[in-house]
Amino acid sequence: MADNSATPTVLIDNDQCRLTLWSFEPGQETGWHTHEMDYVVMPKVAGKVRLEHPDGSESHADMLPDAPYFREKGVNHNVINAGDAPFSFLEMEFKS
Repeated sequence: MADNSATPTVLIDNDQCRLTLWSFEPGQETGWHTHEMDYVVMPKVAGKVRLEHPDGSESHADMLPDAPYFREKGVNHNVINAGDAPFSFLEMEFKS
């Protein structure tokens, strides 16, 4: 069985922040996780993601380059590339 996990590559990790490049092939996912820090997501390319939520619901989002968004810590979800092409985004987590 092939690994269905997206690839995280930590680009910066210092006292102030952690910057991770997330790369997904179609159908790959982050796996369930809870964000322990406030964060910003910056899509690198256009794509579609499916978000699974703890209550069993799902939502979909069109991700566009140059359209970042901010979320506060505590978000719990699984992010899946719902498109038919590779997708990636930068995730900046704020430590302070």
